[in-house]
Amino acid sequence: MTAERSAADWREAIDFDDDVAIAAITAAELLLGVELADTRHRARRQSYVEGLLALVEIESYDLEVARAHSVLLAHVRRSGQPRGAHDLMIAATAAANDRTVITSDASGFQGLPGVQVRSLP
Repeated sequence: MTAERSAADWREAIDFDDDVAIAAITAAELLLGVELADTRHRARRQSYVEGLLALVEIESYDLEVARAHSVLLAHVRRSGQPRGAHDLMIAATAAANDRTVITSDASGFQGLPGVQVRSLP
C-alpha cells in the first residue's frame, strides 16, 4: 500500500491548514488493500486505513461529480489519451469540489480540464 509505506511523503505535501478529503473511490481502493493483505500485514494495514478514514472527509460520487466525470470522459476519448477509470473518478471528484489531487503518479491527472494536481515530493 503506497500511502502506508510513504506516509512521510504525503504529510510533506499537505499543509497543516489544508482541508483534506479523499474521493469515495479512494476509500474503496484503501479498503481493497486491507481485503487483499496477507494475514501477516492485515491488522496493521486495517488499523492504518481505518485511522485515516476516521480523520479525513470522504467526498461522495454525486450528480456534480458525475457531470465533471462525463466532461473528463469525453475529453480523454476525444484526445485519444485514455486514463484509468478510478483516476478519472478521483479527478472528477476533485474538479467538482474545487480540490487539488495530490498524487505520486501525476501522469494520470495531468492535462485534464479543470483538474489541479500536486505531485508528492
